[in-house]
Amino acid sequence: MGLTTPDAPPVDAETFESLPLSERIRAVVLHWVDCGFGSPKLFHIIYILKLAVLYIGVGVILATLTSGIGAPWQVAQWWNEPIVFQKLVLWTFLLETIGVAGSWGPLAGKFKPMTGGCLFWLRPGTIRMPPWPGKVPGTNGFNRTVFDVVLYALLLIALFVPIILPGVTGSTVAAGSPEDLGNLVSPPLLFVPLVLLVIMGLRDKVIFIAARAEQYGPAVLIFGLVPFLGNGLVDMIIMLKLLIFSVWVGAGVSKIGKHFSFVIPPMISNAPIIPGKAIRRLHYRNYPDDVRPSHLASGIGHVLGTLVEIVTPLVLLLSTDWTLALAGTLLMILFHGFITSTFPLAVPLEWNLLFMYIAGFLFLGHPNGDGYGLGDASSPWLIVATLACLFFFPVLGNLRPDLVAFTPSMRQYAGNWASALWAFQPGAEDKLNAVNRPTKNQVDQLQEMEFPRVAAEITMLQTAGWRSMHSQGRGLFSLLYHHVNDVDRATIREAEFSCNSLLGFNFGDGHLHNHHLIAELQRRCQFEPGEFVVAWVESQPIHKSTQDYMVIDAAVGIVERGTWNVADCVKEQPWLPNGPIPLNVTWRDPHYTPASRSTVTSMESAPQSAGAQKPESAVRHHDLATEPALQDAAERD
Repeated sequence: MGLTTPDAPPVDAETFESLPLSERIRAVVLHWVDCGFGSPKLFHIIYILKLAVLYIGVGVILATLTSGIGAPWQVAQWWNEPIVFQKLVLWTFLLETIGVAGSWGPLAGKFKPMTGGCLFWLRPGTIRMPPWPGKVPGTNGFNRTVFDVVLYALLLIALFVPIILPGVTGSTVAAGSPEDLGNLVSPPLLFVPLVLLVIMGLRDKVIFIAARAEQYGPAVLIFGLVPFLGNGLVDMIIMLKLLIFSVWVGAGVSKIGKHFSFVIPPMISNAPIIPGKAIRRLHYRNYPDDVRPSHLASGIGHVLGTLVEIVTPLVLLLSTDWTLALAGTLLMILFHGFITSTFPLAVPLEWNLLFMYIAGFLFLGHPNGDGYGLGDASSPWLIVATLACLFFFPVLGNLRPDLVAFTPSMRQYAGNWASALWAFQPGAEDKLNAVNRPTKNQVDQLQEMEFPRVAAEITMLQTAGWRSMHSQGRGLFSLLYHHVNDVDRATIREAEFSCNSLLGFNFGDGHLHNHHLIAELQRRCQFEPGEFVVAWVESQPIHKSTQDYMVIDAAVGIVERGTWNVADCVKEQPWLPNGPIPLNVTWRDPHYTPASRSTVTSMESAPQSAGAQKPESAVRHHDLATEPALQDAAERD
C-alpha cells in the first residue's frame, strides 16, 4: 500500500460486478489475506496523530495543569496520582461520547466526514434508538428531538466540567485518604454525568454504547463513592482493580469457543506492522484454497488471547509479589499494545491506550503489597458486592445475548457478535438518502473522494468479505442465497459499516441495526417488498451450540426465524463453495415465500472444497403447529 493510494483487490473493474457473488467474495477475501483492508498509510498516520495530539497531548495537559501536580512533561510526578488518573478516564469517556475516539474515521466506515457521533446527536431529526421502545415511559419514537439534543449537550458539559476544575484534598473527601495521595475530583460533580447518561441511554442506546458506559460508567461511579467508603481512597483503588479484572476476565471467557480463532487471521492481515504476505498467510490453513484459521492462529488466539486475559488478571489481583505484578502488568500492556498496532476496524485505540495506563497505575502505582490488596478492603462484603455488580451483565449477556449488548457482555474481540448483512436490489440503496443525517451512504462518500464508482463498490464489498471471514458470515451469506432475488446482482452491504452512516456510530453491535432500525428506515424510505432484505443473527449463548437468526424484508417485517449450528459455519470457506450451510427454520411468515432457489441449487451442485461436506438438506423446517410459542414471539416483534 502507498502513502495516499489504497491497495485495491487485483480484479478487472470492467467485469468484476458481473461475476457471481461467491466469486467476488472469494476475490476480496483472498486480497484481505495478503493486504487487509488495503488502507493507504495516510489513514494510519491520521489515527496516530489523533492519538498523539488530541488524546494524549490535550488529555495530559488538561489532567495535569488542572490538578496542580507537575507539568505535563514531568511524568514521574503525576503518573500514579489518583486525580490525574480520574481526569484521564473522564477525558476518554468524553471523547468516546463525542464520537472522536472509538469507531471514528475511515477504518470504521466514516470517510467524509470522518466524524459521526456528535454531528448526528446534535442534529434534530436524526434517528435515535431507544433500547426498549414502547416499554419505558417518555422514550417512545425513533426521531431525535430538541430535548434529546439538549440532553446530549448537557452530558458533554457535565463530563468536561470535572476535567477542568481543580480537585479537592484527599483527606477532606473521606477518611482513609491521606494527604500524600494528592487531590481528587470533587465527588458530587461525578454523579451529574451518570444521571444524564442513564436518561440519555433510555432514549438512545446508541449514545450509551458509544460512550462505553459499561466500563467508564462504573469507574466514575466508584470515583464518586469515595466519601462513602470505609477506607476511602484505598477502597476506591481496590474497586477499580476489580473493575479492570472483570473486563479482562469477562473478555477472556467470551473467547472460549469456536468463534475467536476466526478473529485472529483477518486482524493480523490488516495489521500494518506485519511485513510481507508470507507471515500473514501463515495464519490460514492452506492459502488460497482453505482460508480457515491455521493452528498457529488458533494458538495465538487461545494462548496469547484467552489464557492471558484470564490468568494474568488473576495473578495481578491476588499476588502481593512485586516481580509478578511487574511481569503481569507488562504482559497486559503488551497485550493492549498489540491490539492497537493492528488498527482493528472498530479502531478502539484510545480504549486500549487507556487500559495500558490503567494497568500501570493500579498494579504498579498502587501495588497489592503496599496496602492496596483485597485484604486491605474495609470489608469483604465490599469485594463481594462489587464483583456481583460487575459480573451481572457479562453473565446475563452470555446466557441471554438477546437481552444485553455485546459490550456490557464483555465480548469485545470475541468474534461472537450479533451481526447482519444487507442486500439491496439495484438502485434501492439510494432510497437511504431520505434519512436525515449529516452524511451520505459510504459508496457515495467514496465517490466524493474521487473513487470511481466501481472502485467504491469494491471497497464496500471488502467489508462484506471481512464479515464472511468470521464464523457468522457463512450463515449470513447462506441466508442471502435463500432469500434475495437474483443475489448475484444485488448490492451487498456489511450492516455494521452501513449503520455507521445512519446512526453515527457502531462498534460491532448488531443490536444497533436490528429489526427496530429496519422498521424506522422503512418508515422514512418506503422500500418495496424484496428491495431491501436483511440477514441478521444473534450472538451464540455460551451454553448452546446454535445461533438464532432472523430474515427481515424492510417492507414486510420479520419474515423468518431459525437457527444454525456454529459447527456448520466454521467448517466452510467464506465464499461457500459447497453451497449454503444447513438452516433450521423455526418460524416463517405464512404469507412470505423465499426467493428463487436457483442460485442455491447451482451452488450446491458446484464442486466442493476441502474441509466441508455437502449438507443433505440446506434447509430444515419445524412443524409450526408444534411450536406456537415461536410464532407468537415472532408476531410480537
